[in-house]
Amino acid sequence: MSIKAKKCGVTFAPPSIIVIYESEDTKKMRKRVIPVRNFFQFSDCGRAAERLKHHARHSLYLESVPLAQLERLHTVLRDHLRGLTLEESLAAQRGPDPNDEDLNKLSDEALNRRKAQMDIVFERNRRHKDDPDFVYDLEVEFPQNSVRETCSWDEDRSDDEF
Repeated sequence: MSIKAKKCGVTFAPPSIIVIYESEDTKKMRKRVIPVRNFFQFSDCGRAAERLKHHARHSLYLESVPLAQLERLHTVLRDHLRGLTLEESLAAQRGPDPNDEDLNKLSDEALNRRKAQMDIVFERNRRHKDDPDFVYDLEVEFPQNSVRETCSWDEDRSDDEF
């Protein structure tokens, strides 16, 4: 039996992960409610997501769901247990502008979450050998009339200054 997840979500009462999936054999859309048990406001979301993804009863339905997405859904559940609203939880997960963010100041959990997001973006933009528009040795000519920024390192210095 082949299953492809189409949508995922959460319910707060009782805490559950909802998966809308399509059976590729019958082409029918179905809904599966997966209860999240033994999950508290101080639980590790990554560990809980991994445990759920590899659970014997649910692994078939969660096979096509990325682990990072399951972790985000668990984070929403945990934030709800901590008293945050859905909007506050989603805003906290988005965080500040990633270009202005200092990754050295993040906690280990937040840093791992940011790295997972970067990996997803990298894989989405990556070109593979099997892609139809893949070019092995791509050479790009950049326009010479563009403005070049100068730097103090670029200035000519005599060797005796060092």
